[in-house]
Amino acid sequence: MGKGHEAYGALRIPQFRRILITRLCITLAIQIQYIAIGWQVYAITHDPLALGLSGLAEALPYVSLSLFSGYIADHYNRKRVWQVSVLVLLLANIALLFYGLQSADVFKAYGVTPFYIVAAIVGVARAFMAPSMNAFWPQWVPRELYANAATWNSNNFNAGAIVGPAIGGLIYGYIGVEAAYSAVTLLIIVAFLVISTVPSKPLPPRLEGESMKQKLTAGLRFVFSRQVLVGAMALDMFAVLFGGATAMLPAITRDILHGDPQQLGLLRSATAVGSILMGIIVAFNPPHRKTGRKLLWCVAGYGVCMICFAFSTSFWWAYLFLLLSGSFDNVSMVIRGSIAQLLTPDEMRGRVSSVNGIFIGSSNEIGSFESGVAARLLGLIPSIIFGGTMTLIVVSLASRLAPKLRAFEIEKHLGKQSEVIS
Repeated sequence: MGKGHEAYGALRIPQFRRILITRLCITLAIQIQYIAIGWQVYAITHDPLALGLSGLAEALPYVSLSLFSGYIADHYNRKRVWQVSVLVLLLANIALLFYGLQSADVFKAYGVTPFYIVAAIVGVARAFMAPSMNAFWPQWVPRELYANAATWNSNNFNAGAIVGPAIGGLIYGYIGVEAAYSAVTLLIIVAFLVISTVPSKPLPPRLEGESMKQKLTAGLRFVFSRQVLVGAMALDMFAVLFGGATAMLPAITRDILHGDPQQLGLLRSATAVGSILMGIIVAFNPPHRKTGRKLLWCVAGYGVCMICFAFSTSFWWAYLFLLLSGSFDNVSMVIRGSIAQLLTPDEMRGRVSSVNGIFIGSSNEIGSFESGVAARLLGLIPSIIFGGTMTLIVVSLASRLAPKLRAFEIEKHLGKQSEVIS
């Protein structure tokens, strides 16, 4: 098999391409929604903590429901669960569209509370969507293409994260909030229609005789019994928790860089631009060797970029360091995704994905809250420096406490069965 064929291997599967299109539409929709919500919330409150609270409102139901949603993904039709989650997203956005068009008097009366309520509904939808999606696509991809599929999954997400914020900023800035939320509605409808064309797959055989408690906690037990898995998840969780500055971009754009919604959209997409550029490189040069060491170095590079971003006083310097941080983050995403798929048996994918969501998916939103609190206590710029420094400390601790992760190499496990790898 030639190198070029390997690079595009997963994309040759029609059902996987449709799954990618569905995820792209959802990513675009959520990114545009984030731009609109973030700008409106900050315009109403002028408080960075309010931005962090919107992330917390989404994270709390996400974390609370993750173990249950993983169980659902492993015991019920994964495609149907995904479809229902998409419909919940649609209803939440229609509510945003309705409230976002209200008058200043209505905003004065109710403030940003309705935005937080909708964010919580989005968190519920994402809690069920992530494990069902991550358990569904491996059923269409052969094991030897898991790493390749994880790469294209990452590239697909980052393509949406590039285009979504840029489009969201342009639509919001030049047309208005109604058009932004309308675009989100259209994208969610397209996502639902596309995933409907992918046939369902039967669920894999399950271990019988387990209690409900054992079924719900099986993912936690599985992850914590494997140092490589828990190490990779914890490393990324704390790096995103402390090092992410995305939630503060509306405040940075307005108060530090003196920008507008269009520039906010470009900055929001900068990390994804760097990520997808690196993703193309990774597709042809996958990190199969010295995988764990590369993961540690890339997370450290991410932390350094956040510190440099904090000292940026111009739009283009800020954009450059966000772009570089995205490049490092892409390698981390591909490695983590490959590890999770290689080490997880099919009947456990939903529950392990839900644990991954607790570690990583929610860390973005909880990290938003942490950033808001840190910005309130330390100031906007010092809080970003603090986060980048903490990321470097986390990498140092992970290197010492998880030697199996540091020594992990993907190529040594491509031919092994996931159930026996620790």
